Amino acid sequence: MDKSPCPTCGYENRAGAHRCGLCGKPFIYAKGASALASETVSIRRDDIGELIPQRRDFAAEIATNKLNSMILLFLCFGMLLGLCWSFGYLYGFPEIGSLIGVIIGASVIIWAFNSGDKTILRISDALPANNSRDRQIINLVEEMAIAAGLPMPAVFIINTPVPNAFATGRDPQHAAIAVTTGLIEKLNREEMQGVIAHEMSHIRNFDIRYMMLVAAIVGAVVLIGDTGTRGMWYGGGGRSRGSKSGGGPLAIVAILFIILAPLFATLLQMAVSRKREFLADASAVELTRNPGGLASALAKIDDYEAADTLVGASRATQHLYIANPFKKFMMRSSALLSTHPPMEARIRVLRGMM
Repeated sequence: MDKSPCPTCGYENRAGAHRCGLCGKPFIYAKGASALASETVSIRRDDIGELIPQRRDFAAEIATNKLNSMILLFLCFGMLLGLCWSFGYLYGFPEIGSLIGVIIGASVIIWAFNSGDKTILRISDALPANNSRDRQIINLVEEMAIAAGLPMPAVFIINTPVPNAFATGRDPQHAAIAVTTGLIEKLNREEMQGVIAHEMSHIRNFDIRYMMLVAAIVGAVVLIGDTGTRGMWYGGGGRSRGSKSGGGPLAIVAILFIILAPLFATLLQMAVSRKREFLADASAVELTRNPGGLASALAKIDDYEAADTLVGASRATQHLYIANPFKKFMMRSSALLSTHPPMEARIRVLRGMM
Protein backbone atom coordinates (compact mmCIF):
# COMPACT_ATOMS: atom_id res chain seq x y z
CA MET A 1 0.00 0.00 0.00
CA ASP A 2 1.28 3.49 -0.90
CA LYS A 3 2.20 5.78 1.98
CA SER A 4 2.13 9.55 2.39
CA PRO A 5 4.99 10.66 4.69
CA CYS A 6 4.20 13.73 6.78
CA PRO A 7 6.56 16.58 5.84
CA THR A 8 6.46 17.82 9.44
CA CYS A 9 7.33 14.70 11.47
CA GLY A 10 7.95 12.08 8.76
CA TYR A 11 5.28 9.61 9.92
CA GLU A 12 4.04 7.43 7.06
CA ASN A 13 0.27 7.88 6.67
CA ARG A 14 -2.03 6.05 4.33
CA ALA A 15 -2.10 7.41 0.79
CA GLY A 16 -4.44 10.37 0.40
CA ALA A 17 -4.64 11.14 4.13
CA HIS A 18 -5.74 14.67 4.97
CA ARG A 19 -4.14 14.81 8.43
CA CYS A 20 -1.06 13.19 9.99
CA GLY A 21 -2.02 10.33 12.27
CA LEU A 22 0.93 11.09 14.59
CA CYS A 23 1.43 14.84 14.95
CA GLY A 24 -2.09 15.75 13.80
CA LYS A 25 -1.03 18.38 11.27
CA PRO A 26 -3.39 18.87 8.29
CA PHE A 27 -1.93 18.35 4.83
CA ILE A 28 -2.07 20.55 1.78
CA TYR A 29 -1.22 19.12 -1.62
CA ALA A 30 0.77 21.06 -4.17
CA LYS A 31 -1.17 21.57 -7.35
CA GLY A 32 0.08 19.25 -10.05
CA ALA A 33 2.52 17.48 -7.73
CA SER A 34 2.43 14.27 -5.75
CA ALA A 35 4.25 15.82 -2.78
CA LEU A 36 2.32 17.12 0.20
CA ALA A 37 3.08 19.57 2.97
CA SER A 38 1.74 20.47 6.40
CA GLU A 39 -0.14 23.73 6.54
CA THR A 40 2.04 24.77 9.49
CA VAL A 41 5.15 24.73 7.27
CA SER A 42 5.64 27.62 4.89
CA ILE A 43 6.72 26.21 1.52
CA ARG A 44 8.17 27.59 -1.69
CA ARG A 45 9.24 26.16 -5.04
CA ASP A 46 12.80 26.47 -6.21
CA ASP A 47 13.87 26.47 -9.85
CA ILE A 48 13.65 22.66 -9.99
CA GLY A 49 10.06 22.65 -8.74
CA GLU A 50 10.69 20.91 -5.39
CA LEU A 51 8.86 21.72 -2.17
CA ILE A 52 11.26 23.08 0.46
CA PRO A 53 10.20 23.30 4.15
CA GLN A 54 10.92 26.61 5.83
CA ARG A 55 11.61 27.42 9.50
CA ARG A 56 8.75 26.32 11.75
CA ASP A 57 6.92 28.69 14.12
CA PHE A 58 7.11 27.19 17.62
CA ALA A 59 4.45 29.63 18.90
CA ALA A 60 1.95 28.05 16.49
CA GLU A 61 2.99 24.61 17.74
CA ILE A 62 2.28 25.62 21.33
CA ALA A 63 -1.14 27.15 20.58
CA THR A 64 -2.32 24.20 18.49
CA ASN A 65 -1.20 21.51 20.91
CA LYS A 66 -2.65 23.30 23.94
CA LEU A 67 -6.08 23.36 22.31
CA ASN A 68 -5.89 19.69 21.28
CA SER A 69 -4.81 18.57 24.74
CA MET A 70 -7.60 20.45 26.50
CA ILE A 71 -10.15 18.80 24.22
CA LEU A 72 -8.70 15.38 24.98
CA LEU A 73 -8.78 16.08 28.74
CA PHE A 74 -12.48 16.94 28.64
CA LEU A 75 -13.13 13.80 26.60
CA CYS A 76 -11.50 11.69 29.33
CA PHE A 77 -13.70 13.24 32.01
CA GLY A 78 -16.79 12.82 29.82
CA MET A 79 -15.89 9.17 29.34
CA LEU A 80 -15.82 8.67 33.12
CA LEU A 81 -19.26 10.24 33.47
CA GLY A 82 -20.59 8.21 30.55
CA LEU A 83 -19.28 4.97 32.04
CA CYS A 84 -20.95 5.61 35.41
CA TRP A 85 -24.20 6.60 33.67
CA SER A 86 -24.10 3.36 31.66
CA PHE A 87 -23.83 1.21 34.77
CA GLY A 88 -26.56 3.25 36.42
CA TYR A 89 -28.82 2.84 33.40
CA LEU A 90 -28.41 -0.93 33.31
CA TYR A 91 -29.19 -1.13 37.01
CA GLY A 92 -32.22 1.15 36.60
CA PHE A 93 -30.73 4.24 38.27
CA PRO A 94 -29.10 6.42 35.56
CA GLU A 95 -29.31 9.63 37.61
CA ILE A 96 -27.55 8.02 40.56
CA GLY A 97 -24.92 6.62 38.20
CA SER A 98 -24.23 10.08 36.81
CA LEU A 99 -24.00 11.53 40.31
CA ILE A 100 -21.53 8.83 41.33
CA GLY A 101 -19.48 9.65 38.22
CA VAL A 102 -19.29 13.32 39.23
CA ILE A 103 -18.28 12.36 42.79
CA ILE A 104 -15.60 9.94 41.60
CA GLY A 105 -14.27 12.44 39.07
CA ALA A 106 -14.09 15.21 41.68
CA SER A 107 -12.43 12.90 44.20
CA VAL A 108 -9.83 11.80 41.67
CA ILE A 109 -9.04 15.40 40.75
CA ILE A 110 -8.69 16.44 44.40
CA TRP A 111 -6.37 13.51 45.10
CA ALA A 112 -4.26 14.26 42.03
CA PHE A 113 -3.93 17.92 43.04
CA ASN A 114 -2.92 17.20 46.63
CA SER A 115 -0.91 13.98 46.49
CA GLY A 116 -0.32 12.96 42.88
CA ASP A 117 3.19 14.39 42.53
CA LYS A 118 4.40 12.98 45.85
CA THR A 119 3.12 9.55 44.90
CA ILE A 120 4.83 9.66 41.50
CA LEU A 121 8.18 10.70 42.98
CA ARG A 122 7.97 8.03 45.67
CA ILE A 123 7.20 5.14 43.33
CA SER A 124 9.93 6.37 40.94
CA ASP A 125 12.57 6.11 43.71
CA ALA A 126 13.47 9.76 43.18
CA LEU A 127 15.62 11.36 45.89
CA PRO A 128 16.20 15.12 46.47
CA ALA A 129 19.27 16.46 44.68
CA ASN A 130 22.36 17.11 46.80
CA ASN A 131 23.39 20.80 46.78
CA SER A 132 27.08 20.01 46.42
CA ARG A 133 27.16 16.78 44.41
CA ASP A 134 24.42 17.78 41.94
CA ARG A 135 25.26 21.48 41.71
CA GLN A 136 25.55 21.51 37.89
CA ILE A 137 22.06 20.10 37.31
CA ILE A 138 20.60 22.41 39.97
CA ASN A 139 22.21 25.39 38.25
CA LEU A 140 20.74 24.31 34.90
CA VAL A 141 17.27 23.99 36.39
CA GLU A 142 17.60 27.41 37.99
CA GLU A 143 18.80 28.88 34.67
CA MET A 144 15.81 27.49 32.77
CA ALA A 145 13.40 28.54 35.53
CA ILE A 146 14.62 32.13 35.14
CA ALA A 147 14.29 31.89 31.34
CA ALA A 148 10.71 30.62 31.71
CA GLY A 149 9.84 33.16 34.40
CA LEU A 150 8.90 30.41 36.86
CA PRO A 151 9.69 29.61 40.50
CA MET A 152 12.56 27.20 41.03
CA PRO A 153 11.13 23.65 41.01
CA ALA A 154 12.40 20.94 43.33
CA VAL A 155 15.13 18.79 41.76
CA PHE A 156 15.26 15.01 42.21
CA ILE A 157 17.75 12.37 41.11
CA ILE A 158 16.96 8.76 40.15
CA ASN A 159 19.96 6.46 40.55
CA THR A 160 19.95 4.43 37.34
CA PRO A 161 22.19 4.30 34.24
CA VAL A 162 19.15 4.64 31.95
CA PRO A 163 19.05 8.21 30.53
CA ASN A 164 15.63 9.75 31.13
CA ALA A 165 13.78 12.57 32.92
CA PHE A 166 10.30 13.75 33.85
CA ALA A 167 8.47 16.64 35.50
CA THR A 168 5.50 16.46 37.85
CA GLY A 169 3.39 18.63 40.14
CA ARG A 170 0.07 20.45 40.10
CA ASP A 171 1.33 23.91 39.07
CA PRO A 172 4.59 25.87 38.67
CA GLN A 173 4.58 26.73 42.39
CA HIS A 174 4.44 23.03 43.34
CA ALA A 175 6.57 21.37 40.68
CA ALA A 176 9.50 18.98 40.55
CA ILE A 177 11.96 17.80 37.90
CA ALA A 178 13.55 14.37 38.18
CA VAL A 179 16.55 13.26 36.10
CA THR A 180 18.47 10.00 36.09
CA THR A 181 22.16 9.68 36.84
CA GLY A 182 22.55 8.05 33.43
CA LEU A 183 21.24 11.19 31.75
CA ILE A 184 23.68 13.38 33.66
CA GLU A 185 26.60 11.17 32.69
CA LYS A 186 25.77 10.82 28.97
CA LEU A 187 24.79 14.38 27.98
CA ASN A 188 26.94 17.48 27.67
CA ARG A 189 25.81 20.80 29.11
CA GLU A 190 24.11 22.01 25.92
CA GLU A 191 22.14 18.77 25.58
CA MET A 192 21.22 18.70 29.26
CA GLN A 193 20.00 22.28 28.95
CA GLY A 194 17.66 21.17 26.17
CA VAL A 195 16.25 18.34 28.30
CA ILE A 196 15.75 20.61 31.32
CA ALA A 197 14.09 23.19 29.05
CA HIS A 198 11.77 20.43 27.79
CA GLU A 199 10.76 19.50 31.34
CA MET A 200 10.46 23.15 32.35
CA SER A 201 8.12 23.60 29.38
CA HIS A 202 5.93 20.81 30.77
CA ILE A 203 5.72 22.86 33.96
CA ARG A 204 5.13 26.22 32.26
CA ASN A 205 2.46 24.84 29.94
CA PHE A 206 0.74 23.04 32.86
CA ASP A 207 1.36 19.68 31.20
CA ILE A 208 2.22 18.35 34.66
CA ARG A 209 -1.33 19.08 35.78
CA TYR A 210 -2.96 17.72 32.62
CA MET A 211 -1.00 14.50 32.71
CA MET A 212 -1.65 13.83 36.39
CA LEU A 213 -5.37 14.44 35.93
CA VAL A 214 -5.61 12.38 32.76
CA ALA A 215 -3.67 9.50 34.31
CA ALA A 216 -5.90 9.53 37.39
CA ILE A 217 -9.16 9.74 35.40
CA VAL A 218 -8.09 7.03 32.95
CA GLY A 219 -7.10 4.84 35.88
CA ALA A 220 -10.54 5.37 37.39
CA VAL A 221 -12.26 4.52 34.09
CA VAL A 222 -10.30 1.28 33.72
CA LEU A 223 -10.88 0.28 37.36
CA ILE A 224 -14.62 1.05 37.28
CA GLY A 225 -15.03 -0.67 33.92
CA ASP A 226 -13.26 -3.86 34.99
CA THR A 227 -14.88 -4.05 38.44
CA GLY A 228 -18.35 -3.17 37.24
CA THR A 229 -18.23 -5.59 34.33
CA ARG A 230 -17.23 -8.50 36.55
CA GLY A 231 -19.97 -7.66 39.03
CA MET A 232 -22.59 -7.30 36.32
CA TRP A 233 -21.87 -10.53 34.45
CA TYR A 234 -20.88 -12.80 37.30
CA GLY A 235 -23.21 -11.39 39.91
CA GLY A 236 -26.18 -11.19 37.57
CA GLY A 237 -27.59 -8.16 39.35
CA GLY A 238 -27.05 -5.73 36.53
CA ARG A 239 -28.88 -7.77 33.94
CA SER A 240 -31.87 -8.52 36.12
CA ARG A 241 -32.32 -4.93 37.23
CA GLY A 242 -31.51 -3.62 33.78
CA SER A 243 -35.05 -4.51 32.67
CA LYS A 244 -36.33 -1.64 34.80
CA SER A 245 -34.63 0.77 32.46
CA GLY A 246 -36.71 -0.50 29.58
CA GLY A 247 -33.88 -2.11 27.60
CA GLY A 248 -33.89 -1.20 23.93
CA PRO A 249 -31.27 0.77 22.01
CA LEU A 250 -30.04 2.73 25.06
CA ALA A 251 -29.26 -0.51 26.89
CA ILE A 252 -27.20 -1.71 23.93
CA VAL A 253 -25.36 1.62 23.84
CA ALA A 254 -24.68 1.39 27.58
CA ILE A 255 -23.27 -2.14 27.29
CA LEU A 256 -21.04 -1.19 24.35
CA PHE A 257 -19.82 1.88 26.23
CA ILE A 258 -18.93 -0.23 29.28
CA ILE A 259 -16.97 -2.69 27.12
CA LEU A 260 -15.13 -0.10 25.04
CA ALA A 261 -14.61 2.78 27.53
CA PRO A 262 -11.42 1.41 29.16
CA LEU A 263 -9.81 0.88 25.74
CA PHE A 264 -10.81 4.31 24.45
CA ALA A 265 -9.67 5.98 27.69
CA THR A 266 -6.23 4.39 27.35
CA LEU A 267 -5.98 5.53 23.73
CA LEU A 268 -6.93 9.06 24.80
CA GLN A 269 -4.24 8.99 27.47
CA MET A 270 -1.66 8.08 24.83
CA ALA A 271 -2.94 10.81 22.51
CA VAL A 272 -2.60 13.43 25.26
CA SER A 273 0.94 12.25 25.96
CA ARG A 274 1.98 12.48 22.30
CA LYS A 275 0.58 16.00 21.94
CA ARG A 276 2.33 17.20 25.09
CA GLU A 277 5.71 15.88 23.94
CA PHE A 278 5.53 17.79 20.66
CA LEU A 279 4.43 20.88 22.61
CA ALA A 280 7.25 20.61 25.16
CA ASP A 281 9.85 20.20 22.41
CA ALA A 282 8.61 23.37 20.70
CA SER A 283 8.49 25.28 24.00
CA ALA A 284 12.02 24.16 24.89
CA VAL A 285 13.27 25.81 21.70
CA GLU A 286 11.54 29.01 22.81
CA LEU A 287 13.52 28.95 26.07
CA THR A 288 16.95 27.94 24.74
CA ARG A 289 16.79 29.24 21.14
CA ASN A 290 18.82 26.13 20.39
CA PRO A 291 16.84 23.27 18.82
CA GLY A 292 20.08 21.42 18.07
CA GLY A 293 20.82 20.82 21.75
CA LEU A 294 17.55 19.01 22.45
CA ALA A 295 17.69 17.16 19.12
CA SER A 296 21.16 15.84 20.00
CA ALA A 297 19.99 14.86 23.49
CA LEU A 298 17.02 12.92 22.11
CA ALA A 299 19.29 11.12 19.67
CA LYS A 300 21.60 10.01 22.52
CA ILE A 301 18.64 8.88 24.65
CA ASP A 302 17.27 6.93 21.69
CA ASP A 303 20.66 5.27 21.07
CA TYR A 304 20.78 3.76 24.57
CA GLU A 305 20.58 0.00 24.02
CA ALA A 306 21.58 -1.46 27.41
CA ALA A 307 19.38 -4.05 29.06
CA ASP A 308 18.93 -1.96 32.22
CA THR A 309 15.35 -1.09 33.14
CA LEU A 310 14.35 2.26 34.59
CA VAL A 311 13.97 1.95 38.35
CA GLY A 312 10.49 2.79 39.57
CA ALA A 313 8.95 3.27 36.13
CA SER A 314 5.50 1.74 35.58
CA ARG A 315 2.73 1.65 33.00
CA ALA A 316 0.94 4.32 35.03
CA THR A 317 3.86 6.78 34.81
CA GLN A 318 5.47 5.90 31.45
CA HIS A 319 3.80 8.84 29.68
CA LEU A 320 5.52 11.34 32.02
CA TYR A 321 9.07 10.60 30.86
CA ILE A 322 10.83 12.40 28.03
CA ALA A 323 11.24 8.96 26.40
CA ASN A 324 9.12 5.88 27.02
CA PRO A 325 11.05 3.76 29.57
CA PHE A 326 9.76 0.44 28.22
CA LYS A 327 9.48 0.69 24.44
CA LYS A 328 10.97 2.55 21.52
CA PHE A 329 8.35 3.80 19.09
CA MET A 330 9.49 3.70 15.48
CA MET A 331 8.06 5.51 12.47
CA ARG A 332 6.30 2.28 11.51
CA SER A 333 4.66 1.98 14.95
CA SER A 334 0.95 2.59 15.23
CA ALA A 335 0.35 6.18 16.33
CA LEU A 336 -2.73 5.14 18.32
CA LEU A 337 -0.73 2.75 20.51
CA SER A 338 2.22 5.07 21.21
CA THR A 339 2.67 7.05 24.41
CA HIS A 340 5.41 9.11 22.72
CA PRO A 341 6.03 10.22 19.15
CA PRO A 342 8.92 8.36 17.48
CA MET A 343 12.26 9.97 18.31
CA GLU A 344 12.93 10.26 14.59
CA ALA A 345 9.80 12.41 14.20
CA ARG A 346 10.66 14.63 17.18
CA ILE A 347 14.24 15.13 16.00
CA ARG A 348 13.01 15.93 12.49
CA VAL A 349 10.62 18.59 13.81
CA LEU A 350 13.37 20.13 15.96
CA ARG A 351 15.83 20.26 13.09
CA GLY A 352 13.13 21.91 11.03
CA MET A 353 13.32 24.82 13.48
CA MET A 354 17.08 25.37 12.94
